[in-house]
Amino acid sequence: MKQQIVKIKTIDHITHDVLRIVTEKPLHYTFTSGQATEVSINKKDWQNEKRPFTFTSLPDNEYLEFMIKTYPSHKSVTNELLKSKKEDELILHDVFGAINYKGEGVFIAGGAGVTPFISILRYLQSINEIGDNKLIFANKKQEDIILKQELKKILGDKFINILSEEKANGYANGFITMDFLLDNFGGINQYFYLCGPPPMMEFVEKQLQDLNVGEKHIIKEEF
Repeated sequence: MKQQIVKIKTIDHITHDVLRIVTEKPLHYTFTSGQATEVSINKKDWQNEKRPFTFTSLPDNEYLEFMIKTYPSHKSVTNELLKSKKEDELILHDVFGAINYKGEGVFIAGGAGVTPFISILRYLQSINEIGDNKLIFANKKQEDIILKQELKKILGDKFINILSEEKANGYANGFITMDFLLDNFGGINQYFYLCGPPPMMEFVEKQLQDLNVGEKHIIKEEF
């Protein structure tokens, strides 16, 4: 797919360190829920600094939406995005992604790793097929939870949160251990969708393998 230049329509914070950026959508631009694209900033010295960001909008929306965790201390693309404003331009590169919805199961996300699941869950809600899908969402603190209210509305009590650095009523505390999975996932005969930091991914995948979840039932993408 050739490069596409799009203007930012809106940009705002949805958590203390996550930006929601809505852009124009090029004519005939296509992707599937769960996919991502490489994005660079159309400014001098930034055009070739590409970073992968997941689409959180639906494929048939008339705009593109990204939810991007920012790292000001890194002095890189996300820090530069913090300075961006409406009408600034981004460059979209190739579309890619390994998170493809295959059927009902458990989505397991760490932090910004939830972004591929947002479009998938929004799509399933739009066609009334949320079914028995669950989301286990691991964060450090409550303030880090992306789209908490919307995900609660979509999933109800199938939206399960665990916090590693804060104890709070209504939230599990700690990490996604085997015992936590056994208490919350409802059996191995379903799909498990994983996305998050590599150490978390490796740890959770090992728990699933120890529970005899088949390789074909683990769908993952690292970020």
